[in-house]
Amino acid sequence: MTLAPRILLTGAGGQVGWELRRTLSCLGEVVALDSRAMNLADADAVRQVVRDIAPTIIVNPAAYTAVDKAESEPDLARAVNAVAPGILGEEAGRLGALLVHYSTDYVFNGSGNTPWREDDACDPLNVYGATKLAGERAIQATGCRYLIFRTSWVYGARGSNFLLTMRRLMRERPELKIVADQIGAPTWCRDLAEATAQVLSQIASPSTGFDRAEPWGVYHMTNAGETSWHGFAEAIRALDEFDETCAPPHLLPIPGSDYPTPAKRPLNSRLNNGKLEQTFGVRLQEWRVALALCMEASNT
Repeated sequence: MTLAPRILLTGAGGQVGWELRRTLSCLGEVVALDSRAMNLADADAVRQVVRDIAPTIIVNPAAYTAVDKAESEPDLARAVNAVAPGILGEEAGRLGALLVHYSTDYVFNGSGNTPWREDDACDPLNVYGATKLAGERAIQATGCRYLIFRTSWVYGARGSNFLLTMRRLMRERPELKIVADQIGAPTWCRDLAEATAQVLSQIASPSTGFDRAEPWGVYHMTNAGETSWHGFAEAIRALDEFDETCAPPHLLPIPGSDYPTPAKRPLNSRLNNGKLEQTFGVRLQEWRVALALCMEASNT
């Protein structure tokens, strides 16, 4: 009889971590730790926690995600996004565990209009992207078994994200100016979590043959399709329910240059998900369908 794996989940209080607590529970014993129980900025603490728990699988959605703030806090962003993943990789290698880690479209510079593939050259435009790329490379340098899932524009019914910000602002202002020249795929955190569980269940199954052809590496994982932030906002407005006291706002498309931020954003955040589908047969649903399901769930 094979024992169920022990899964160490970081960032359990975040929007992706919260969903992973539920989707991973069918695969084994989940030890879910939030930032108070496992501070990724404390390298020694990270190492000690992993050794105390001795997991079979480490799933790390935790990250420093304040993109603009990272420009003024590069050391903290680097500690969480670059150093800690490397330590998790080292400890996974020592234990013979699998490390699942999440990265970002921001490792690319956003040139062109073709969806980025996993082996395209990385060239981040900001501190956040640079630290996430450094985290990827730190994991790869350890030689552990790893799956790195790059995703984009993550949102959900919890936490802080574009969906929740838009729903609030749409009730406060008659007009909103939304960037229309940055293109990507809004990705529901629940779909990310469910796709992760699908991949891990395949790896755990002896019938897949992955012991003979190891699937470790970098994969892109986003909802299907593409839009701009303005298009995302329009879709949110169309699905939202406004009462008679609050008329839907006018959404004015603007170029990113009209909305300067401390961190520069890539114009092209499209990610090619073909490798994920080819290797695991996993394809996330179209982003508009996912958005409707998310908003429906949050209204109930």
